[in-house]
Parts: sequence; structure tokens; C-alpha cells
Amino acid sequence: MAELTKNQQQVMDLVKEMSAIELNGLVKALEEEFGVTAAAMVVAGGAVAGGADAGAAGGADTVNVELTEAGPQKIAVIKVVKELLNIDLKAAKDFVEAAPKILKEGVKSEEADAIKAKLVEAGATVNFK
Repeated sequence: MAELTKNQQQVMDLVKEMSAIELNGLVKALEEEFGVTAAAMVVAGGAVAGGADAGAAGGADTVNVELTEAGPQKIAVIKVVKELLNIDLKAAKDFVEAAPKILKEGVKSEEADAIKAKLVEAGATVNFK
């Protein structure tokens, strides 16, 4: 890997600590701020890296939403996941096919219930962790 400046290394360290969801949000914000488009990213193990932080920082009123199973209407579930995570269709399909997988971390109970309702309506099985 190329040698990084001090600032670049600080950014790299921060990015390494982010969950896949947080990283996706950062990419979207950067795209909007600078008027560019990033290619779809796949972050292996990103949800695991942020999982411990979300559990420690979250209180009793926050939960992690897990997509347990897509169910028989997988296409409908893929569309809902695409909307919820603001990702492209291929990334949503890959996410759904990798179930069980944490969809959102450290969300408030009300938001988690709304997410679950959308996914269950589409035919998915959802758990809170």
C-alpha cells in the first residue's frame, strides 16, 4: 500500500472502524457534497467491526435489526432493502442472499418497528438483536 500522510492515515483509521451501514452513509454524503458518483462497494466484515461499538454505545431503547430470511418473495424484499439502505440493486440482492445479516445497527425501537413492518410486508423474516 502507498505511504499515507498523517491526515490520510487518520481518515483511514476512522473508516476501518465504521460499519458497512455507516460507510454507505459516508459515501452517499461525499457523493452529494462533491457531485461525484462512487462505484458500488462491498465491505467484507464491516458489520462485524461496528457491531461491538453499536452494542456498547446503544442503550436499552436501541436495537440491531437483522434480516433473518428473505422468504418466498425475495424480489420484494430486495427492493425494500435497496430503499432502506439507499444502495444499488446488485448490492441489495447480495445483502439479501447473505441473510441472516444485520441490516441496521443501533436504531431506536420505533424506527426498528417501522423497518420490520416494511420487510415483513414484503415477506421477510426479521429479528431484533
